[in-house]
Amino acid sequence: MNLNNLTNFMPESQAPAASKNVLAGDVNVKGTLRFESELIFDGKLDGEILSDSGNLTLGKNANVQGEIRTKSVTVHGTVNGNISVSERCELKASSQLTGDLVAQRITIEEGATFVGKSEVTPGRAPAARAGAGGDPARKVQPTPA
Repeated sequence: MNLNNLTNFMPESQAPAASKNVLAGDVNVKGTLRFESELIFDGKLDGEILSDSGNLTLGKNANVQGEIRTKSVTVHGTVNGNISVSERCELKASSQLTGDLVAQRITIEEGATFVGKSEVTPGRAPAARAGAGGDPARKVQPTPA
């Protein structure tokens, strides 16, 4: 359901600037799901969710088997796959993530389940390489005693 269709009767000055798309719990997707601005997804997906500039919210009933690459994501449901976001990832108390996470900022609420590796890259957009092994040029230097 595209909420923009509900606002077509409004004058342009009152219509929302960006579209908000909602896919409810009875949606089952196999393949790639692409969006531009905002998506609320509460269904099942076997594939990937992609957006260079979009904000994704996964509802409590959401079950994603695959990769997520967006600007930001808020997870209330289940993800089995890697998440790579250019800004912020929030794992809410009801969420379950089994996979690697790359983001500038992460928030993990008490009660969330996260099994995987995380890479926090403040101040720069992360490369889409969750699970790709890390940056060979980046070395950790031991602190002298």
